[in-house]
Amino acid sequence: MNYRVIHTTEFIYDAAVGLCHNEARLQPHDLPYQKVLGSTLAIDPLPHDYYERLDYFGNRTAYFSVQQPHDRLLVTATSEVEVSPRAPGSDVGSGLFDSFESLTWEAARERLRSDRSPAVLEACQFAFDSPMVIADEPLADYARPSFPPGRPLDEAVLDLMQRIHREFRYDPEFSSLATPLKEVLEHRCGVCQDFAHLAIAGLRSRGLAARYVSGYIETEPPAGRERLVGADASHAWFSVFHPDRGWLDFDPTNNQLPGEQHITLAWGRDYSDVTPLKGVVFGGGKHALKVAVDVQRLG
Repeated sequence: MNYRVIHTTEFIYDAAVGLCHNEARLQPHDLPYQKVLGSTLAIDPLPHDYYERLDYFGNRTAYFSVQQPHDRLLVTATSEVEVSPRAPGSDVGSGLFDSFESLTWEAARERLRSDRSPAVLEACQFAFDSPMVIADEPLADYARPSFPPGRPLDEAVLDLMQRIHREFRYDPEFSSLATPLKEVLEHRCGVCQDFAHLAIAGLRSRGLAARYVSGYIETEPPAGRERLVGADASHAWFSVFHPDRGWLDFDPTNNQLPGEQHITLAWGRDYSDVTPLKGVVFGGGKHALKVAVDVQRLG
């Protein structure tokens, strides 16, 4: 599948901003199953400084500063990507991972503790608490039923994903970036970011390595309706580290394994590592924020 993704972020300030410094993670990864055909970042007003780099986790990151007074900042990321099918058996209902040998979750945990290969050592950092994901006892208790002794890792993670999808209600009005996971767990509702964090906390409580993935998902309008430009949204899911097969993605919001409709943007320990756009502003007072995402299938 080929897609064009247009992600627009607009800040409107009550008063003039004299100076701002920003970091943007709005350009997708090149991956074995995802090829970036082109990606541009348009900034208005024009920045005084601009450069790109790969951050600690390998995410494409742009730094820029606007040094003239402005009461509006508009950042538009436009990317074209080609997404290919992933490993076979990726349909939740069709014998997930049947073509692979089973590895119990306890064996995967032990490999993280004892294996000194570069891939495993790199994954170990994702087994610890992070700023937005603290694997406390209530979160560990929630995850525990999915991890009985001797259960294969893939089956255990799949069960955890399905439980979150079944037992939690998607409610964009309930949570914000500041909502603690304990409240998400207590009220059984939240958004994709919350569900990814919840799963990551549960996996880390079992001694496993899990990371947060940000990206986009193609959405389809209701039958008989035209798709609305800009009505899509950023998305989030999680990955668990399998010592023999690398990182495996799971989407609890949609109860599916990410495939050709998922576009990977960035990954980190939690949302704080992959914030699409963040910065420091001098002046401006209060502000309004408008975000629009459009995922278009090409061809």
